[in-house]
Amino acid sequence: MSLKFLLDTNILSEPARPIPNTNVLHLLDIHKSEVAVSSVVVHELIYGCLRLPESKRRESLWNYIYESVLNLPVFDYDLKAAQWHAQERARLSQIGKTPAFVDGQIASIAFCNNLILVTNNVSDFEIFNSLSVENWFVSKGEG
Repeated sequence: MSLKFLLDTNILSEPARPIPNTNVLHLLDIHKSEVAVSSVVVHELIYGCLRLPESKRRESLWNYIYESVLNLPVFDYDLKAAQWHAQERARLSQIGKTPAFVDGQIASIAFCNNLILVTNNVSDFEIFNSLSVENWFVSKGEG
């Protein structure tokens, strides 16, 4: 199968939660050969883990990141993504919208690689032109 989905931080964090969303876990399992991650999301996960105090929780998260997340294909924020992101930032600023810079990076990586962005924060991404977004917390994601 070819890659179809780019996973946002909140989707990749879900399996490591004490009580994960069963729909997210199910869809991650179904689409395991079709998912990828962005280097930006890898940064967010590692940074979040390193900010935790030394503990079993931090060690567990560290192991999850290195054993699961880093085994996924990783897409970088490259020149094409930077150009699309700049165009979208300019367009959005003209209509008074200023999404988080990191959200723009994630959106541009998904768009430029023709991937569906999977996130629980649909409202943060729906303002980007022509970006396909799914929420596996509520959506079947079978398409």
